[in-house]
Amino acid sequence: MDFINNDFANKLQTELDKLTNLPLVSVVIPMYNAAKYLPACLESVLTQTYKNLEIICVDDGSPDNCADIVSSYNDERIKLVKQANRGLAGARNTGIRHANGEFVALLDADDIWFPEKIDAHISHLIANPSIGVSYSGSQFINEEGVDMGIGQYPKNDNIEADEIFCRNPVGNGSAPVLRWEVLKAIKFFRPEQGHTDAMYFDESFRQSEDVECWLRITLSTEWKFEGVNKVLTYYRVNGGGLSANWPKQLAAWERSVENNRGINPEFIAKWEALARAYQYRYLARRAIQSRDARSAKMLSALALKADSGILLRDFSRTAVTLACTLLLSILPKPQYEALERRAMAIAA
Repeated sequence: MDFINNDFANKLQTELDKLTNLPLVSVVIPMYNAAKYLPACLESVLTQTYKNLEIICVDDGSPDNCADIVSSYNDERIKLVKQANRGLAGARNTGIRHANGEFVALLDADDIWFPEKIDAHISHLIANPSIGVSYSGSQFINEEGVDMGIGQYPKNDNIEADEIFCRNPVGNGSAPVLRWEVLKAIKFFRPEQGHTDAMYFDESFRQSEDVECWLRITLSTEWKFEGVNKVLTYYRVNGGGLSANWPKQLAAWERSVENNRGINPEFIAKWEALARAYQYRYLARRAIQSRDARSAKMLSALALKADSGILLRDFSRTAVTLACTLLLSILPKPQYEALERRAMAIAA
């Protein structure tokens, strides 16, 4: 019996040693009116195959019971931070400032991770010291958590600065895991605006703050972006959320360009038209998902007007977007939705 106990103890110690030697990952979860989705989000972190985590949940002045939900979990890895509402960028900044990890993983409170996500990213980053931002593909789910059969399946390697600007391969705010060194390299202060703490995401943005940040990283540092060739995130498409309000999203994107123009004006001038075409096309696709045929038609036309070369550079996705825009206007909803699922899968 002693032999069995000793053998078990030795195995347990070996596993604990492995855990201790793994780098700490800080998971930052901003929370605002997300109580409906938060339990599934938290469970997806707590069940990660990678265990050396701290989970920083930032209550961004949320009017619902997000904080109570977090407090109900008996797990010492979970930390609750409360603040007055400052928006997604402000909540992320607060979470990052509380982070102790060598790596920082971002997760929005309405999204969900696959169990092996952090394991895959940390292996990727450790094996590739020049990579500062590791991301993954994402599968779209609707507000009820049902898989929509479409997603974001980005290019993963040999990512150049123009691809960050034009295509945003990171995709969404729940896809990336970053080295702390990257965030340290881009931090800034704005005391004249009353911000005395370090910022990483620009808190003047209420949309496109991640797009602005990725562009700033690629233009002002030597860190590389690279993806893990797996779908590891469930991204929730919320019809009533920020992503559905395309005029505001477009205005925020325009501001993100202006914010970074001074870093490298020649780069922005060279790629701005094509980047704008891709942005219009992206918004057209979101309009299609919202079944807004009029907006989809206008945005598709603007994409071609900004840079018609988008049709040749990315024929399948652009052609599918144009086809869906047309069919959305003329087909009954059931027929259209069946065709859309097939078309989007082909052009993923």
